Amino acid sequence: MPRIGRHHKIPIPRMSKHVLFTSPQRRDVINARYEKMNIAAYLKRINYNGPLTPSPETLRDLQVAHLLAVPFENLSIHAGEPIVLDEDALFTKIVEKKRGGFCYECNGLFAGLLRALGFEVAMLAAGVARPKGGFGPNFDHMTLMITLADRWLVDVGFGDSFLEPLLLDERGEQVQGTRSFRIVEDDDHLILMRDSEPQYRFTLQPYGFADYEEMCRFHQTSPESHFTKNLICSRVTGDGRITLSGMKLITTSGPQRDEQTLTTQEEYDRILRDQFGVVLQKN
Repeated sequence: MPRIGRHHKIPIPRMSKHVLFTSPQRRDVINARYEKMNIAAYLKRINYNGPLTPSPETLRDLQVAHLLAVPFENLSIHAGEPIVLDEDALFTKIVEKKRGGFCYECNGLFAGLLRALGFEVAMLAAGVARPKGGFGPNFDHMTLMITLADRWLVDVGFGDSFLEPLLLDERGEQVQGTRSFRIVEDDDHLILMRDSEPQYRFTLQPYGFADYEEMCRFHQTSPESHFTKNLICSRVTGDGRITLSGMKLITTSGPQRDEQTLTTQEEYDRILRDQFGVVLQKN
């Protein structure tokens, strides 16, 4: 699998005029799954027209394409829009309405796409690291395990984290850009580390959407959830990230960081539309 060099821009996944299939048989299998998910619409949403054969390279390109196109955002919580953990509802929101979402939404729908393409996918539950130490409750976060010849950790719903899939059974350093990641063992859990800081703790027990519903409601409604305290909309760019955090616009490009405070709702709405493709429905 290709790696991001320490000072390189993210290589954008290969683009071609037509989606590539390895054989007529493979095409038949994928077409049969269109009844469950409109794969072509999803791939168009993430600007992906590369190979679809289940492989580490395809997995890597799909994750990068998703992170570049679909923002990590909690706007629905502050707009009073209920978040429904159902593949059809998530498809409508993220693909048809060109929105983003938080972990349960982005990773939940991405899991559906990968399954439709023939990948073996498991939804995993994680507790997010707390600033003062320890971890949040299980189901605080959803991440994904993809099983090919090797097992991979995949995540398109954790904000500013790893950009490419990580080898799940590798205990050494995995370098991406200027950051390094490790997966370390902790009794019956695994902990994702970014540089020297823990990100989240998880097990390899697979779950379904229903298992995340209680924590999803908590994050939508509780004043103790960080998602109810602040608006966030963020996505990866070719050489960094662009983020709206409250009324602050934060742009990083390589080592450069620029922060600007927006002063009007009109400015905020324009940035949402122009930089994230998001247009919120007014009540």
